[in-house]
Amino acid sequence: MKAAVVSSPGGTPEYADFDDPAAAEGRELVELVASGIHPVVRSLAGGRHYGSAGVWPMIPGVDAVARTSDGALVYTGYPVPPYGTLAERISVPGGMRLQLPAGADPVRVAAGLNPGLSSWLPLTARAREVSGLGVVLVLGATGMAGLLAVQNARVLGADRVVAAGRSEARLARAADCGAAATARLTGDGEADTEAITAALDGASPSLVLDYAWGSPAESAFRALGGRGLSEDTGDIAYVQIGAMAGPEAAVPSSLLRSRRIRISGSGAGSASTAEIMQQLPAYIQHIADGVITVPARVVPLSRVAAAWTTAQEGGDRVVVVPG
Repeated sequence: MKAAVVSSPGGTPEYADFDDPAAAEGRELVELVASGIHPVVRSLAGGRHYGSAGVWPMIPGVDAVARTSDGALVYTGYPVPPYGTLAERISVPGGMRLQLPAGADPVRVAAGLNPGLSSWLPLTARAREVSGLGVVLVLGATGMAGLLAVQNARVLGADRVVAAGRSEARLARAADCGAAATARLTGDGEADTEAITAALDGASPSLVLDYAWGSPAESAFRALGGRGLSEDTGDIAYVQIGAMAGPEAAVPSSLLRSRRIRISGSGAGSASTAEIMQQLPAYIQHIADGVITVPARVVPLSRVAAAWTTAQEGGDRVVVVPG
C-alpha cells in the first residue's frame, strides 16, 4: 500500500510503499478517508514525545476518519507502531470506533477531534466540580487547539474566556470565536505578566488551559499570584496540556501558598480511554452541527512531504486524504 513513511527520527515523510498491516484478532482493516497532521503526530514521528515507540521506518498518524468494509464512516485510531493513520489502509481495534452522524464532514472531524478533546476533557471535568465555569484563561490560544479551547469553553458555559498568545491576527480570530478579552504575548516576561493581568481585569480564573508552558506559563503564574495574608476565596485549576514554548517552567512557591490552585496535566496517559470514548459522540456532533468551527486545509497523501512542512507553520489544521 501507499503511505507516508518516516525513515529516521526527525525526517520528513515520503510517499512510498509500505507493507499492509496484518490482520489480527480483535482488529479490523479500514480505508483512510481523512487524517490530521497534529503536533503530537510530528512529535511522535520525531521521537520527541514520551509516547514514541522509537521504531523507524514508521507511518505517522494517531487518528483518522476511515471507511469500514461495510461502507460506514467512522472515527478511529490506536494503530500499532510502526503503523499509523497516514496510509491507505489502517489496522484499528474493532471496538474503538465511532460512526459519524449524518452530514458530518470527515475532514472537519479529522481536523478537530484530537486538538479539540485536549480542552473538552478538562473543561467537562471542571464543569462537574464547580457550579459554572466562570472565567477560563487559555494560554496559547493562537494555535488550533487553543482556538478550539476558546470555543469549547463558551459552549460549556464559561462566563468569560480570556485568550493569550503571540499572534495578533490569531488572537483576533480567537475573539471572533468567543474570547471576551485577549492578551498579546511578546516573550518579555514582565510585559506578558502585565498583559495577562490586564486581560483578566481583576478576575480569578476558575480554569487555566495551558498549551504553551515555558516562559508564558511563568508570566501567568506571576499574574495569578496573590497579595496579602487574607484567605483566598478563589479556586483555580491549572491544567498543563502542551509545551509549545518550552518543556520547563518555574513555579513560584509564593503562588502555591497564596492561592488555592491545583496544577495538573492532561494528555495521553493521564486521560482515561473510557472518558475519551464517552465524550466523543457529543463533540463530533458539535462539529457536525457547526457549533464548533474547525479550520482545515486538505492535502492528498501523495503530497505528504509538502503537507508536513505546512503543518509545522501552524494555522489551519492540515488534513491528509487519499490521492
